[in-house]
Amino acid sequence: MTYQKRLTFLSMLDSLIVLSAIYFSYLMLHPYLGIFKLGTLLASSITLLVCHHLFAYLYKLYKKAWEYASIRELLAIVQAVTLSIVTTAIIQFIIFNDIYVRALFITWMIHVLLIGGSRFSWRMFRDRYIRNEEVDRKLTLIIGAGSAGTMVARQLLNSHDAELRPVAFIDDDRKKYNLQILGLPVIGNSSHIVKAVQMLKIENIIIAIPSLSKQELNRIFEECAKTSAKTQIMPKLEDIMLGKVSINQFRDVQVEDLLGREPIELDINSISEYVLNKTVLVTGAGGSIGSEICRQICSFYPTKIILVGHGENSIYQIEMELRNHYGRSIEIIPVIGDVQDRTRMFEIMEEFSPDVVYHAAAHKHVPLMEYNPREAVKNNILGTKNVAEAADTFGVKTFVMISSDKAVNPTNVMGATKRIAEMIIQQLAKVSNTKFVAVRFGNVLGSRGSVIPLFKKQIQAGGPVTVTHPEMTRYFMTIPEASRLVIQAGALARGGEIFVLDMGDPVKIVDLAKNLIKLSGYTIEEIGIKYSGIRPGEKMYEELLVENEVHKEAVFPKIFIGKAVLEQEEEIEYLLVHYDHLSPDEIKEFVINVANRRKNEVLYGTEVGKG
Repeated sequence: MTYQKRLTFLSMLDSLIVLSAIYFSYLMLHPYLGIFKLGTLLASSITLLVCHHLFAYLYKLYKKAWEYASIRELLAIVQAVTLSIVTTAIIQFIIFNDIYVRALFITWMIHVLLIGGSRFSWRMFRDRYIRNEEVDRKLTLIIGAGSAGTMVARQLLNSHDAELRPVAFIDDDRKKYNLQILGLPVIGNSSHIVKAVQMLKIENIIIAIPSLSKQELNRIFEECAKTSAKTQIMPKLEDIMLGKVSINQFRDVQVEDLLGREPIELDINSISEYVLNKTVLVTGAGGSIGSEICRQICSFYPTKIILVGHGENSIYQIEMELRNHYGRSIEIIPVIGDVQDRTRMFEIMEEFSPDVVYHAAAHKHVPLMEYNPREAVKNNILGTKNVAEAADTFGVKTFVMISSDKAVNPTNVMGATKRIAEMIIQQLAKVSNTKFVAVRFGNVLGSRGSVIPLFKKQIQAGGPVTVTHPEMTRYFMTIPEASRLVIQAGALARGGEIFVLDMGDPVKIVDLAKNLIKLSGYTIEEIGIKYSGIRPGEKMYEELLVENEVHKEAVFPKIFIGKAVLEQEEEIEYLLVHYDHLSPDEIKEFVINVANRRKNEVLYGTEVGKG
């Protein structure tokens, strides 16, 4: 029904109700209406009719969607009707020098009853009709009977297109037990989820508690995972308010939601000071971490951002993405160049004179670098040295290098080359006006080469999921978290620090695999888990700082700093001169010894540092 037709229909219906209400009230009090009473009735009817439509317009009674009517709409009806009756009483007193109180009171009651009844009967009919037609909709349990859960339930109940049908609430507030909200019972707390799913034959579970902490979400998901129901979570309230998503666009629970800790937040003011209106350069800008750094940096509106990478396709993709969002306010410059090319790095630094450099270009895959140690040295050590020394030469204010928790007591080539790269920038920090710092974090969920994409492919293929060892643990963080830490480190930099994110407790890889299987809608038995054994260079447990590196004070919530011990500069120089002449096994042994501050006595009959 169009708005015009709807307006005409409601206006005519209200006119009939108004005239009927006042007629029946007078008829009840004066069964035999004389000429005088007919005149009073006529004047009162015309007055009340005009007043009703006037106040109905003022209170927007003809613009309300009555299928969603609530107490607020009922209050608007009562106010409009009451003001209509009061105005009619005043007119009666002016014309007839009398007010027919009883007649007007009865008119008021009939008026409210019929106007309100006509509106709410439509909602009742609509709700009843929809619920009778929704036999094919999936029975849904809503966890959280607060304002967000009620909002979700109302949206699902009132939506013709929704595939889900809410049937009950779960809430840990004991005061709500056995109550009904929107006709749906609150049947218990989170410990009753399994029983509720079985009893009500629930097919879907929606978690609708925006204030839920990571620990609480993990606990609730563990209960949901014991059932066969699909578990989803409502969108963030800020995304709903900003119009990014609608309230019924539920998303699947992600592995990131189950890390068991709250995400790191940024100090917006300190970041704005050193990024706003500056020139920022990012190496490895097309990678998982590098591209996310670019996205988040652009939200602080630098004057110019230089995207450096050797893969033209990945640089093109991040360039196009940033241009779509920031092309009118930020100068975005894609640059193809390899960090191993020292001349090219110096050319880029000289041409663009960046204020801040984020060095994200690196080889990071542990087993691959075990097979290709020379490439790890060239990219992770020599590449870092090239970019860092170019930054020093051309007066970059802040240089932030991305390192890894595998640089702590490294047992593999990737971790050892990252540790040596840290040593290089720490040495530069002693003599340079540039503030050189490193940021050390754990495994990044969803990044290229990480375990999550591998697990997802294995699950899609029907399994099994391969895990190296049942006791292997790792620290995990999300791509946005990793990027935020890098950006925040630049704001906190004084020179020479290693910044580390407090990533909570390490997570067992096998637990991660089990959660991902459950989140994908399968059971552990259906997919299966196979243990493949620890790969070359892998450690059972990772560390973030060794004991002699730790500084007690935290410079920012959840961010700690350390100053690693710097030694063996001569050996590093020797490595960079002679790595091309060493065998893969010799390179591997050499870099691990240097990174762990152990002496490499003699290589090829030449004393270290003198060859």
